[in-house]
Amino acid sequence: MTSAHYLPTGARRFGRVNWLGLWTLYKKEVRRFLKVGTQTVAAPVVSTLLFLMIFKLALGAARPDVNGVPFADFLAPGLIMMAILTNAFANSSSSLIMAKVQGTLVDILMPPLSPWELTFGFIAGAATRGLMVALATGLAMLPFVSFPMVHLWAVLFYAVMASVLLSAVGILAGIWADKFDHLSAVTNFLITPLIFLSGTFYSVKILPGFFFAASQANPFFYLIDGFRYGVIGQADSSILIGVIGLLTLNATCVLWCYLMFRSGYKLKT
Repeated sequence: MTSAHYLPTGARRFGRVNWLGLWTLYKKEVRRFLKVGTQTVAAPVVSTLLFLMIFKLALGAARPDVNGVPFADFLAPGLIMMAILTNAFANSSSSLIMAKVQGTLVDILMPPLSPWELTFGFIAGAATRGLMVALATGLAMLPFVSFPMVHLWAVLFYAVMASVLLSAVGILAGIWADKFDHLSAVTNFLITPLIFLSGTFYSVKILPGFFFAASQANPFFYLIDGFRYGVIGQADSSILIGVIGLLTLNATCVLWCYLMFRSGYKLKT
């Protein structure tokens, strides 16, 4: 007699992947941010457009072209990548910290979802928000800047890499944090400085020696530089190094998320 005969009547059986549970978690994450779409999608688009307008209208005449590219066209890919990074991080981190604060975390941990399924469900939901905001931002910028899309593969690759990476970092921050102040600290003292110092608004080639070297150790720089390479065809770093480094970093962060869910660190106590 096999062990299946000892299962209680009506017990559900899953294969290697609980596809229904994974899909349900993903839908829950997407519906969560779409329910307040004005705040989670429309507001980031407006904020990014304000950055573009300030630089284009107030400073555009004073800023020379960057390697032959109009400054606004050079700036736009960096702003879109900034939107991806901030929104992917915000979605996964806020989802977990709200579940912890409101006491609904048990609703996520009790269903028959493995640590891998929890990891992929949260990452997929947060990445969807990041990519959705990026698409909406790009469409809103079309009347003001040019998007030649020189290397479409790079645009897609770096957009996905950015959304997955910051979704995973958001999971780690959400698990670690005990209150919203902790998430604010991560955003204000880690995420935002790394974005602003990674060539979002300028070419890192103009930086003095030490700061240029520091930018080469900033993973956000490779995301922004690679995405800009895909859009306008120019890069300040080696694309090959960026691809290898980002694949390694993403795999490490996703594995770290899995280990955190598996151990139950700050989740089951």
